[in-house]
Amino acid sequence: MPNGETTLFKLIVIGAVIGLGKVLLDEQKLTWRLLIGRILLGSAVSMMAGLALIHFPDLEEISLIGIASALGILGHTVIETLLRRYLQTKTKEADES
Repeated sequence: MPNGETTLFKLIVIGAVIGLGKVLLDEQKLTWRLLIGRILLGSAVSMMAGLALIHFPDLEEISLIGIASALGILGHTVIETLLRRYLQTKTKEADES
């Protein structure tokens, strides 16, 4: 596979492993639905690290993997909260002008 495809695959796997780890550490009853859901969410959040390539196109792969790991550990709820706050401030600024 070309480098871009292998990097994408690595980001997906990193997110899936982090999601699996979170499920195993959680005290909720382990179900297939919970397991698959957390793996999918972890993979999607880790793939968000690819957005860093927009600002830094020459970013090394190891740096991208580090960003993906950090995002995977933060989780979707923290990222969703940060995005909501950001959008609320932007809409307030637009309403004031």
